[in-house]
Order: sequence, then structure tokens, then C-alpha cells
Amino acid sequence: MKTVRTFTVVPALPKELKALEKIACNLWWTWNPEAVELFRRIDRKQWTAFNHNPVRFLGQISQERIAELKSNESFMNHLDRVEKELDDYMAAETWYHSSCHGEACDLSIAYFSAEFGIHECVPIYSGGLGILAGDHLKSASEIGLPFTGVGLLYKQGYFNQYLNADGWQQEEFRDNDLFAMPLMLEKDANDNPVEINVDLPDGKLYAHIWRLQVGRVPLYLLDTNLQKNPPHFRKLTAQLYGGDTDMRIRQEILLGIGGIRALRALNISFTICHMNEGHSAFLALERIRIHREEHSLSFAAAREAVRSATVFTTHTPVPAGNDRFPEEHITPYFKDFYQQLGLTHDEFMGLGRENPDDKKEYFCMTVLALNCANYSNGVSKLHGEVSRAMWKNMWPGVPVNEVPIQSITNGIHTRSWISDEMKMLFDRYLGPRWINNPVDQEIWERVYNIPDYELWRGHERLRERLVNFVRSRLKKQLLRRGASADELATAEQVLDPDALTIGFARRFATYKRATLIFEDLDRLTAILNNKNMPVQIIFAGKAHPKDAKGKEFIKKIIHLSRRPELRNKVVFLEDYDIRVARYLVQGVDVWLNNPRRPLEASGTSGMKAAANGCLNLSVLDGWWCEAYGADNGWAIGGGEEYAEADAETQDLVESRMLYDLLEREVVPSFYRKGPDGISREWLKMMKNSIATIGPVFNTNRMVRDYYYEAYQPSFEFMVRLTHNSFERANTLAQWKERLKGLWHTISVTTVKEERHGVVMLGEKFMIKAKVQLKTVKPEEVSVQICSGCIDRDGNLIDFDVTEMECGKNEGTVYEYHGEISGMHGGQNGYAIRVLPKHDDLMCPFERGMIYWE
Repeated sequence: MKTVRTFTVVPALPKELKALEKIACNLWWTWNPEAVELFRRIDRKQWTAFNHNPVRFLGQISQERIAELKSNESFMNHLDRVEKELDDYMAAETWYHSSCHGEACDLSIAYFSAEFGIHECVPIYSGGLGILAGDHLKSASEIGLPFTGVGLLYKQGYFNQYLNADGWQQEEFRDNDLFAMPLMLEKDANDNPVEINVDLPDGKLYAHIWRLQVGRVPLYLLDTNLQKNPPHFRKLTAQLYGGDTDMRIRQEILLGIGGIRALRALNISFTICHMNEGHSAFLALERIRIHREEHSLSFAAAREAVRSATVFTTHTPVPAGNDRFPEEHITPYFKDFYQQLGLTHDEFMGLGRENPDDKKEYFCMTVLALNCANYSNGVSKLHGEVSRAMWKNMWPGVPVNEVPIQSITNGIHTRSWISDEMKMLFDRYLGPRWINNPVDQEIWERVYNIPDYELWRGHERLRERLVNFVRSRLKKQLLRRGASADELATAEQVLDPDALTIGFARRFATYKRATLIFEDLDRLTAILNNKNMPVQIIFAGKAHPKDAKGKEFIKKIIHLSRRPELRNKVVFLEDYDIRVARYLVQGVDVWLNNPRRPLEASGTSGMKAAANGCLNLSVLDGWWCEAYGADNGWAIGGGEEYAEADAETQDLVESRMLYDLLEREVVPSFYRKGPDGISREWLKMMKNSIATIGPVFNTNRMVRDYYYEAYQPSFEFMVRLTHNSFERANTLAQWKERLKGLWHTISVTTVKEERHGVVMLGEKFMIKAKVQLKTVKPEEVSVQICSGCIDRDGNLIDFDVTEMECGKNEGTVYEYHGEISGMHGGQNGYAIRVLPKHDDLMCPFERGMIYWE
């Protein structure tokens, strides 16, 4: 084998055009139409051919074209304008600082995610989780949060999808050329790559660090494809979600432990860590290890300090979707880590178990994250409820509605997803503030000022553009499969640019039910082929390589689309990515979503469609439960939930609801046009959708919610616990340990009511309880009355909590009293409970420390 020495080729741009490199290397350009148009002006065909990758694109410009650009006064003015806009953006005062939040100068957030979907030219994402992470970074940049992203740099990304002649999904893995992407390899003062390492059972794993600049936010990505690593280590950052269980554990060790070491190696300060899903949960263990090593803390004290500064977001509403590893897979990787943490093997394994004492239970990354975070949340209100029910066993004795998992509903980075046409309309009629303050409801109300004609014609142009894109892409798909000349000619005429167009594009997981609309083929065919009101559907999405059922869904759609009665009416686009998504959410008229409730944690594609004036037709799941109104889209069903055994019944019932909506409301509304060819009824709903969804379901609102509910409270909590050499963290840990040992001695001995007969609505009455505390101090507990309605089994539901006051005592028995009222008609109930109480306890629910009378 010959020795191959590498070198890097960079664009040979003269100084007059150097600003192009500067703009290319900050993904701010991805949501700035002026910057995108700047690159298009150089060579539109090449810009598209290189998948909108500015670094690779600039490296292919001929010297003749460079000379033309230098002498083109209009282009040079455009370049100067975009460069100045970037400079102004980077230097501008932001919401974070102008709202007096900048005074918390030590607050800094490190955001960890296994994938980031920022733009198609950086393919290190698979779906919604990554897209959300990318939009999170963009909005953190927009509002000026002190923010840093951490992830892995996958050489082959997820996978490229193509279909064989039978419609079966095939996976192709293409290498990314890291040196031809908008990435910068981090180097030290001696111009050597910054390197970190992690110990694995079979050797030391080394990684380099690349930086992707996303506006004001740096994203650091770890790369193990180094010559000094053995081949199996180099493959760790080859594919996203590839390989076996060991591969997954190694990737998650690299992300969590290696990610913390990367930030420290770069001298990047961070006070709060945000784990986006459980993949990065090992970071908490690394931070505990560092605290123990640098501050001589006990494990318990170090954990309190780390927990105070950790935020966790779960995205998975089904137990099977959470990473779980058998003990024999975890032990080899952490047997040396136990000692560094000051734990026994069983204590360590207990950190990842819902029941720490169940030695048969697998180690779960979500459980580890929940155990190490002071703030945890789902990604919609419904998902918060589902998550509390899923993980209630971690807090035995705590009512489901009080399980400490909150919710912050997802959003989208609006500027990344709206079309140029829609942006121009917003600029003209909403005013420029919609860009900097997209959460202002009053601004979005101005959408009603957009003339009907302009909005309708603008959307028609987007539908025409989508149809042209579909035809071009479908032709390429057919060429790759060796299609006949007749098939290619058909592809050039597929779809009708004037017909009502439905879009369905997402991950082809079975619970999303991509084929639901085909339940009754005769009825669907009649809808699609109505000569006066034609309808067409565009599908796109990838199934996981190991999901045979998801692949069967794709195959079914392909076969159905070849039927004479559905040909040209149903199209499946291969290789769904951010670029395809933009065309779809901007150009379709209706966005279809029909998952099995409540398995859709949030979903964001419908938000993207809504921002472009497309209307949602969706099951009431995820975000749509919060957004739906009778005048801004359609709901399939009324939020019913079915048992797993009733899946066939559910599909039958909800498919009929879907057909009813299409036949009676959706299609007639679109085609109920006036003499000018415009449907005022449809336009009114479009405007209602934009006005109600725009200001709420965006990541600027979402990131502000994280700031107020998670980041800032966590920072204040962390400062309190770590002040004066972790004094309060030590005190809190010791207090918890002491109280856990005494908790079994607490009991409620007597309860008395001061009422006579039935209680009138709103009437108050006193309750007194005597509580045996033994050696526990009264100020260390909270005695509460939980009162409210009861169900048929005698369980409290929707109860209120009343804090009881401590009165006299007889030795170690204390009398508590509190007043409640009959607030609901019918049968009410109450129960007395005791919880731990401490000034530094962020959450009152500690494992094993809740006493019910």
C-alpha cells in the first residue's frame, strides 16, 4: 500500500472577493435571502448542483468567472451589502442583552444533541430531532443567548435513500468531504488540531474538534476519523444511528464525556448543560467526576451541583424509543469510572434504572438524564402528560400530574422555512419587526392586511414551483432506475399546478400511518379524480434501515401510485432532506398528519407549512392539540385514544373521518372560488392559520421559554449551591442522606375535621392532623392537604394542594392545621401527605421520601 500524504485545496479568491469565504463559513446565510441570492448570482446551475454548499461551490469557480465578478459593479455592491449585514448582525444588541438579562454574565449554555439539522449542505441529521436542534441554535443566535452546541461530525451522515424497481427502500452512504464544507478544524497555538481522548475498554479513543458557525452560536463537532485511531474507532463517527449496541454506547460516551472534554480543551465556559434527548446523558457523570477531582466533593454533593446546572428534554413518547443497555454492555465501559465517581457497581447501575434495586432492569439513558437534571420537559403539553405517565415509576407515591416533567412546546426558526415570496409579503404588510420579534401577536395580526389577490397568486406560484421541482426530481429517480422513454415523458407531466395539493412528508415510522389515506381506495380515487375539483398527493420520507414495516409502507405507496387511476395523482419523492422539505412546506395547500395519538411528541413540519400559508389537516396529537382552532385548519377526530389491540378499528374510523373532511370541507372550500378565481373562504383560513400559529410556534418563543423556565432558574440554583466552595451543595447532600435514613419514622397519627354534615359549594372547613416526626425537625418537612374530585376508584384527580401550618407539639408529635373548601359539586375527597422541605430543594419529590396518610 502506498503512503498517501494529504493536502487541502481552498478557493483561490482574490482579496476583492474574500468576503465570500467569510459569508460562506457562517450559516447565518442560510436564513438570509440576500446572502443566498448572492451565491446564486455567481452560477445558478452550479449552486444547485453542489447542493447549496458554498464552500465547495466557491472552490469550483473558474478564474474567468472570478474576473467577471470583480468587474461587475452590481455584484460587488451586493457583496458589500451582504458582508455589512453579517457584520451588523454579529455586533447588534440582542433581546438577551437589551432586556437586562445580559447582567447574568456568567450564564452560558452548552447544548448537546446527537444530530443537528441546519442546512442540507451539512448532512448530519436524520429527522425532526436534528431539525429542532438546528432551529434551536438559530434562535439562540437571534435572541443573543450565550450558547454553544456540541455534537458529532458524521463522515457519512444518516443515509441517502433510493428505491429499487419494486419500490423497496435502499440505503446509500456517501462520504462527506469535511474540507469542502463550511467547517473549521479547531487548532491550538502551535497550529496543531485540538485533540481530546476518552478511555474505552479496548484502548484510547482520540477525536478532533470542528466548528460550524451558526450566526452568533458556535457548534463544535467531534470527529474520530483519525489515522491514529484503529479502524473500528474511526467508524464511530461514520454514520448517524448506525451499528450495533456497542457502537451506540461508544457514540454516546463520545458525545457526553468527550463533548465535555472538548469544551474544556477549547476553554469554552459553560454553566448550564442542556441534553437534547438522552443520547448525551453521560455528560452528567463526567461533570460529577470533574467536580470530585477538582473540589474533593462526595458523589452526592457533586451530583447536587451538576444536577442544579442540567436541563433535559425528552422527545420520545414510547418506552421502546429510549436507549436501554443490558448490564453486561455497560459494565466494561464504566468499571473504572465507578471508583472515580465513588460508587459501587450496583449504585452506578441504579442511576439508569427506574427501580434502582431491580438488577434485571436495563440501564436507560433517559432515566440517567432524569436523575441528573433539575429541570426536565417534554416537547408539547400533551407530550408532557405522556412523559409524566411514562416515567411515574421513578417517583413512587407521587401522583402522575405532579411527576416533575414539565413541557415546552417546540417551534420552528421561521426565517429558515418561509419562501422568499412569503417573506416579501411579510416585510411589506407586517413590517420589519416580524423578523426580530416573531413572538409579537400584534405584528402577526397584520397578516389580515395582505390583499387576497397577492396572497393567493403568491401561493399559486409556489405550488407551480413545487410541481416543476417534483417533475425534475421524479425524472432523475426514473433515470436512475433505467425507466423507459414513455415513463420519463410521463414524469414531465405529473401533477397539475392548479390542483389542490396535499403533502405528507416525515419519517416513515409505522405509528405515523403514511398509508392511512389509502384505506378505502375507491373513495380516495373518487376524491382525487373529481374533474371539477381535482386533488393530488405528494409523499416523501425515509424509513429506518432496520424498519421493515416502514419500508413496506413506502413500497405500498409506490405500487399504488402506478395504478392508472392514481398515476399522476400520487407521487413519492426519494431522499427526503431539508431542501425537499422547503419545497413541500412552501408549495402544498394542505399538510396531512395522521399519527396514532398520543405517539407524536410534537412534530414541527406542520408549523413550517403554516408559516407559508398551508393549512393543517391533522389528528389532534403533539403541537396541533394546542394550535388547532375551528377556523385555522382541520382536526381528524376529537382527540380519541385507542388501545393497541384496536389499531385496525382506529384506522378504519379515522380514515373515514379523513375522507369526510376532504369531501365535505377541505376540497369544496378550496374550489369555492369567485369570478376572479380566488377562494375567499380558503384565504380567510390561511390568514387565520398564519396569525394564530406564527407568533406562538416559533423557536424564538421556545428558546425564551427555555431561558425563563429552565436556563435562568438553573443558573441561579447552581450559583447558590456552588458558592463558597460548594458549601450548600455539600450541606444539601448531607441533609438528604440524613433525612432518607429517618423518613421511615414519620407517620400521621390522627386526622380530625371541623365540619358538620355536607359542605356547601365554596364553604371552608378546618382539618387538623397530628404528625409523628421523631428526630426530624418540623422545618424539614411540608405537611399538605391534597383535596379535589375523586374518581370511581376513590383516587384523587385534579386536586389542589394546601400547605398546613405547624402548631403545638407534645414531644415529637406535632399538630398541623389547614383549611380547605368544597370547590366542586358532587363527591370530593382529601388526603394528608408529608414531603421533605429545604431551601435548596428545587423539586420536593425525592425518591423514597413521600409519606401518604
